[in-house]
Amino acid sequence: MRRKGPATHQLDPIETASRDEIAALQLARLKWSLRHAYDNVRHYRRAFEHAAVHPDDLKTLDDLAKFPFTTKEDLRANYPFRLFAVPRDEVVRVHASSGTTGQPTVVGYTRRDIDTWADLMARCIRAAGGRKGDIVHVAYGYGLFTGGLGAHYGAERLGCVVVPVSGGQTARQVQLICDFRPDIIMVTPSYMLVIADEFERQGLNPRETSLCVGLHGAEPWTNAMRREIEQRFDMDALDLYGLSEIIGPGVASECIETKDGLHLWEDHFYPEIIDPATGTPLADGEIGELVLTSLTKEALPMIRYRTRDLTRLLPGTARSMRRMEKVTGRTDDMLIIRGVNVFPSQIEELILKDKHLSPHYLLEVYRLDHLDQLDVIVEPRGDVGPYDEATQRACASNLAHAVKSYLGISVNVRMVNLGEIERSMGKAKRIIDMRPNV
Repeated sequence: MRRKGPATHQLDPIETASRDEIAALQLARLKWSLRHAYDNVRHYRRAFEHAAVHPDDLKTLDDLAKFPFTTKEDLRANYPFRLFAVPRDEVVRVHASSGTTGQPTVVGYTRRDIDTWADLMARCIRAAGGRKGDIVHVAYGYGLFTGGLGAHYGAERLGCVVVPVSGGQTARQVQLICDFRPDIIMVTPSYMLVIADEFERQGLNPRETSLCVGLHGAEPWTNAMRREIEQRFDMDALDLYGLSEIIGPGVASECIETKDGLHLWEDHFYPEIIDPATGTPLADGEIGELVLTSLTKEALPMIRYRTRDLTRLLPGTARSMRRMEKVTGRTDDMLIIRGVNVFPSQIEELILKDKHLSPHYLLEVYRLDHLDQLDVIVEPRGDVGPYDEATQRACASNLAHAVKSYLGISVNVRMVNLGEIERSMGKAKRIIDMRPNV
């Protein structure tokens, strides 16, 4: 594997600061952020007053737990601009969600916010081994989605050469990777595998590309998928984390030296882990829902934002700042099947253990005779065979047995033809829930 070395001589001083120095900076910035939100956003002033708290009540970092949460529903209720904390003529850009599940969520940035975002994304790319002059192929979507422009501005800030391909046109992606010989690719992990499939469809070996590093985010993915990407491309696949409500990509990133979880950039975001059912804060090391508070954002401060992402906080390794473990799933992606909690990532791990099965899969949930049913739809791999009817039956039976053994529920496994599952050009859609009132 063509690993790029760490650029430790280029680190920001805060990346190697002591925990006491980091905590002192966080406290000062958190006091500013709470006051900024309270003074300038009607929603926060009312929420704080309803919870009987005031920015002056924050004396220590632990006092943040007294303040109310912010949720995606709060952003929707204040659509489009009522959560902005600066006059609209100071907002230089807006991004928004697709709104496919409700009112879109709109986020805004001042010029300083854009600069901060670019600096943090540059930090992420540098942590992945990126250098000035590297060619970065950006296959995240551009537009209202924050992925493409976030990656683009960060790569430019680091001094890289940016190829702004965006998502889709997979054959064109392959051509440009072959012709331009990029060092780094930034793309969702599921679409990275679609690109691998296209290489092989064209009779090309993805292991022979120039790519050294992939920075993959925007959706939960497993270590099994990491191994799949690394094996097929002969490169390092690193995790990248962010969400538009907080800033976009660039909240946390893995480091090339260790690849052992995402270092949170704690000088700009304060993390907590809570019990998703009760909201009670949990200690470092315990798995729960990630909650983030922005420390420096001007246009759209976020106070105790419930991300719905499930992870845990761990001590720093390659950097002083704490790590978050790879996101195992989302509370809103969790399926409850006959009383059992099921995450797509758990089934993905089992699929990728079978060399005969493709990483492209779909989960269909429906109700039959008042009982929930789960169908796991999978494809055979294109590079292993033959796939006669007996082999497909054996693969389906083995996967159903593995799910039953691991999760304790019976599922129906349906084998379909290679390429039959729709490929995503961005975030993969893994679940089709056909149950009424779900």
